[in-house]
Amino acid sequence: MKFDDDQSTRQRVARSILVEGPSTAAALAARLDLTPAAVRRHLDVLLEEGAVEAREPRRSSHQGRGRPAKVFALTERGRGNFDQQYDDLAVQALRFLADTAGEAGVRDFAQRRAEFIRRGFVQVQERDPSLSPAEVLAQVFTDEGYVAAVRTVPIMGGPVVGEQLCQQHCPVSHVAHEFPQLCEAETAAIGELLGTHVQRLATIAHGDGVCTTCIPNPQTPSKPSKPTKKEQVTT
Repeated sequence: MKFDDDQSTRQRVARSILVEGPSTAAALAARLDLTPAAVRRHLDVLLEEGAVEAREPRRSSHQGRGRPAKVFALTERGRGNFDQQYDDLAVQALRFLADTAGEAGVRDFAQRRAEFIRRGFVQVQERDPSLSPAEVLAQVFTDEGYVAAVRTVPIMGGPVVGEQLCQQHCPVSHVAHEFPQLCEAETAAIGELLGTHVQRLATIAHGDGVCTTCIPNPQTPSKPSKPTKKEQVTT
């Protein structure tokens, strides 16, 4: 019985890292209402299983004296414990498509798959008009298993210049590692929906801890362009 309880708690620890991103043992303890000692015990097992890895925190995130606490992030194996059991079949199917229909066939498939973004965007926006476009996208991706959230991107001493769509999990990351057309089609669909250029800064498929898409703020003022000679004459 205790084994089942421990297994369940470890799953809670792993899922908390999945949803919230790389976390310290103290943060996990507070989030899950566990003692730090209990969390460390479960982290030790997850480390031994290769489901998580310990990382040094970013310098910007450490404040105060003393040695900064390590953060724990899910590994590829840890992510695979969730909902990637059909990856091998999907990869084989896409390899067959690439062999029979070529690059164009794979891109057509990726674009058709990305329709969930366009379809979901309309549905979520109608359901909750108070959400910003980026927040709508986060909900759309979360509904598809990506565990997405939005954060603003400020510049030092200046106004907010944009937002980042952050996906803590990617249900197709193993497939997208070999077929990046899936990521490219998603990015293109986001840009078309928002009517602006968006850029993928990081992807889980290529070893990053989170998929990050930069979305410019349409309200950010741009530098006025110089009038052409024709405009100068007419004015």
